[in-house]
Amino acid sequence: MLQTFIRLCSRIPDSLIAFVGRFSIAAVFWKSGQTKVEGFVIDIVSGDIQLGWPRLSDSVIPLFKEEYKLPLVPPELAATMATFAEHLFPALILLGLATRLSAFALLGMTMTIQLLVYPGAYPTHGTWAAVLLFLIAHGPGKLSIDHWIARRFA
Repeated sequence: MLQTFIRLCSRIPDSLIAFVGRFSIAAVFWKSGQTKVEGFVIDIVSGDIQLGWPRLSDSVIPLFKEEYKLPLVPPELAATMATFAEHLFPALILLGLATRLSAFALLGMTMTIQLLVYPGAYPTHGTWAAVLLFLIAHGPGKLSIDHWIARRFA
């Protein structure tokens, strides 16, 4: 019975795992990015959409100055870069476009957060890293633009 269970589990397609992982990790970073902007909201789950010109929230620069305190990067630049990255890379991952590169970028962001900002949050960051490493190693799966491009031009 155990062998049957293991055999059934091994039949879960990587594409399904990648799709669930892409949606989940994109949501984590997108929702974080959305807390840093005003004038632009897209939440496909709740249906809340406000299309406008995004700008940094008033609380973001102080957050980077007082809580995050990243070395070597001015808080204004770090806030802008992080907010941009938390919107661009999740959108690409969700579409399955430049997935490995986007996952690598978010893994770098995850490591920065873990090592320099919240070292005690390793259970959360470890989960993020596992999903991102899966996407880097296995790609986005068949339900992706990357897969379509690879098939079309291979």
